[in-house]
This record gives sequence, structure tokens and C-alpha cells, in this order.
Amino acid sequence: MSSYGVQRSLPPAVQNLLIANAVAFLAMLVLDRATILEYFALFPAGSPFFRLWQPLTYMFLHADFSHLFFNMFALWMFGRGLEWEMGTRRFLVYYFVCGIGAALIQLLMMQIDLAGLPPHSLDYYHYLWTPTLGASGAVFGLLLAFGMLHPNATIMLLIPPIPMKAKWFVVIYGLLELFLGMSGSMDNVAHFAHLGGMFWGWLLLMWWHYKARRRF
Repeated sequence: MSSYGVQRSLPPAVQNLLIANAVAFLAMLVLDRATILEYFALFPAGSPFFRLWQPLTYMFLHADFSHLFFNMFALWMFGRGLEWEMGTRRFLVYYFVCGIGAALIQLLMMQIDLAGLPPHSLDYYHYLWTPTLGASGAVFGLLLAFGMLHPNATIMLLIPPIPMKAKWFVVIYGLLELFLGMSGSMDNVAHFAHLGGMFWGWLLLMWWHYKARRRF
């Protein structure tokens, strides 16, 4: 295979994001996991562990191998084509807007949850000490972009193994995340952060579309 073919299969931004996430995961395995989480995972704004850079750095940390694998698989699956379509610079802007936007939504939801807990209770302090981590918000933004740019492309689901058009896949997944978030099911998963990544991705795509139309 030619070097051009290799480059086409794995563009630079996706490649570097995969490497960065893998390196961060290895660092958590061989270094002090608790210290890495304390400084770089996303904590509620009222937590003594909150740092201003966490809405960026939390995207590179993952709870376990399966968490890392599925996020990186989705990044590889959807990110390659999107980077070639958008260009590397615009793709990175989109990825980080979705990831940081997801963090902002998650911070808002954590503040709402904290307001509903008795102050100074064990549940209150446990919530302050519980971080959010993972690239899922940015990945859900990629999924949204793929569904909007290629609505009739066919996606083969893993479970169950059936084909589905991308537009319906995005709608169903978004509604499922909304239902799980509103019902409190799987409360160890940041469902509203996933929706936040999709929301900020939609806003950015709409803004780019608006700017492109104004040029004509």
C-alpha cells in the first residue's frame, strides 16, 4: 500500500487523537491514577478539585479499556471521513467545540443535581468528589455531523446487527440518551453530556452553513 493510501485511511487529526487518548490511558495505568483524575477529570464547579482546564482535559481520560475502546472505535469509524470532508483544522475545531460544549452542559447539570441534594450531606460531598471523564461528548458530536452530512448512508449496528440509515440512527440515539437522562437510568453515564456534544455540534454546523450561504 502506498503512503498516500495509508494517509487517506487515517488522517492526521484522528491519528493524533487516538494516540493521545491511548497515552493518557496508559498513564493512568502506570502512574498515580488518583492524582491524574484529581487534576484532569471534570469535577463539579463547586468541588475543591475543579480546575479551569478540566473541560478540555477530561476528554482524554477513560474509566476502563471498554470505555476507551468504544469511544476510539467511534472516533475511527466516523472521524476519518469527516476529517477529509471538513479539513483537519475545521475537524479539530468541531471536535473540541463538541467536547468542551458537552463539558459545559455537564457542569450545568451537575450544579442542578447538587442543588437538589441536602447541603453537607454524604450524598452532597460524594457528588462533589465524583468526576466525569471520556471522549463521548465529542464522539456524539461526530455522530451528529455524520448523520447530518450523510443522512441516507447506511450504518450497520452491532447489537442488533441490522442496517439503518444514519439520520434515523442519530435520531434514535439522541432520543434514547434524552430518555435515559430524564429517567435517571444508568446514572453513572453522563447522558446530558452526550446530548450536549450533539447540541453544540449542531449549532456549529448551522453557523458554518449560515456563513457559507452569506458568501453567495
